Amino acid sequence: MRITVFGATGGIGQEIVQQALASGHQVTAVVRDPARFTVTGAGLEVFRADVRDPEALRPAVAGRDAVLSGLGARRRADAGIAAELTRSVLGAVEAEDVRRLLVVSAAPVGPEPERSPLVDRAMLGVINSLLKPVYDDLRAMEGELAASAADWTSVRPPKLTNKPLTGTYRTVVGGNPRSGRSISRADVAHAMLAMIDDPATVKQGVGVAY
Repeated sequence: MRITVFGATGGIGQEIVQQALASGHQVTAVVRDPARFTVTGAGLEVFRADVRDPEALRPAVAGRDAVLSGLGARRRADAGIAAELTRSVLGAVEAEDVRRLLVVSAAPVGPEPERSPLVDRAMLGVINSLLKPVYDDLRAMEGELAASAADWTSVRPPKLTNKPLTGTYRTVVGGNPRSGRSISRADVAHAMLAMIDDPATVKQGVGVAY
C-alpha cells in the first residue's frame, strides 16, 4: 500500500511511519524540516513542504491509497492549526482524487459514553474547560471533514502516553470507550493503520482507548 503521512515529525506521525514501513508499505513522510525527521528505512520518501499550501502538497498525495494525518495543536496557543492544516490537506487530496483520509482528533470531541462513571464525567468537564480552544479547533476540523468528499475517519484518543505498542485497545465507532482514560501514541498509530481498510470507520469519528 502507498500512504502519505502528515505530521510525520510528531509522536503519532513518527509511529505511523515506522509501523507502516515495518509492514512493508511505501510511505511518503511530509515534513517542514527534514533535519527534525530521523526515521529511515526501505520504502520511505521524505517530502519537504509547507502544509499550508495545498498546491505544494499535491505531489505528496498523488496516486496514494491513503493519507494519514497527525497534525494538530500541541498546546492552547496553537489552537486553530488543526482545522487550517487539515483544510490544506483536504484541498490536495480532493484535487488528486485520493479518497481515504484518516486524522487524529481527541476523545472530548466525541459523545460521552453511556453510563459513564461520575469521576470520568467530572474529569471530562475539567479537561474541556482547560483546553476549550484546542477542542473547538478539532471540532472545526471535523466539520471540514464532514463537508468534504473524502472517505475520512477521525480517530479520537483520550490522554496520550509514550508507552510501547500493545496492539490491544478498544474502539467505538461513533462514540468513545467507557472509562477510556489513556492510550499510547504507538497504539493510536496502530489503530489508524488498521482502520484504513475498515469500511465501518468511513465518515465516522472513532474513539480509541485502553
